[in-house]
Amino acid sequence: MKILIPNTIELRLSTDAEVVIYDVHAEIPSEHRDAEVLVSWHNSPRYLQDAARTLPRLRLVQALASGADVVLAAGFGDDVRICSGRSLHDGPVAEHALTLVLGAVRRLDRLHEAQRSHRWDEDFISAQAAPATHDLYTLAGSTVTIWGFGSIASRLAPMLRMLGADVRGIARTAGIRSGFEVHADTDASAVLADTDVLISVLPATDETADLFDAAVFGALPQGAVFVNVGRGATVDEDALRDALESGQLRAAAVDVTKTEPLPPESPLWDAPNLVITPHVAGNRPVGAGALIDENVARLRDGRELINRVG
Repeated sequence: MKILIPNTIELRLSTDAEVVIYDVHAEIPSEHRDAEVLVSWHNSPRYLQDAARTLPRLRLVQALASGADVVLAAGFGDDVRICSGRSLHDGPVAEHALTLVLGAVRRLDRLHEAQRSHRWDEDFISAQAAPATHDLYTLAGSTVTIWGFGSIASRLAPMLRMLGADVRGIARTAGIRSGFEVHADTDASAVLADTDVLISVLPATDETADLFDAAVFGALPQGAVFVNVGRGATVDEDALRDALESGQLRAAAVDVTKTEPLPPESPLWDAPNLVITPHVAGNRPVGAGALIDENVARLRDGRELINRVG
């Protein structure tokens, strides 16, 4: 068995298969088009589509991203199994989400601007100390809703609870997950009505496209905070900007955008009270080698694959 490993990550595999490193920004060399396994990490859609056309013996595409939307859209045949890197990013994404939440709630963006202008922000000090606004600057006593309650949310939720937040989730179906109450997405409006901080960990699908629109932002209490560490396609960016400009959202932080890299002319850059990070929340898959080894072994044995999405 031949496995193609991308040149965008260093991996250590224990499998006895032939391992070949390939360039994600070029066509697969003809001598390696007999590969049965392709590992994807930071691949361009163009060359993934090329691989879908030119690897006739391919049996498995193992994506290392938590969402395999780019691979699923590349046009691989129905006989090719596609698996995501779900769970490889739980820790890093949870850390980054927590960083963005705390930064937005404590308004580190505003404090950073004051630092850059060599200004001791007395107005901020007064606002933070005022009894009427005290609850805005802390997670203690706040209500946090995580929309998309999977493995990342299960890692993040206890961190938020430890800081004093009341944490619940929204997912396709209701239930108790990892000790937290999760509501069905059909009940989202009622859940959002008293949500102080809304966090998205949703993947990009037809059902989630532009889900976070004017109606969703309007369902939140005025002055709520929004954080997105899922996918940019889930957010109506015009609605996000409008919600920030109107004050419906007090602050927001996004690690993902519809178009990446975000074009210099995008209005999002100048949206008030918005922090943008360049899709780095899950930029270092943890345990990727072990996942590949396990799925290769399962592929050989004809067993069910881990994280299969297609």
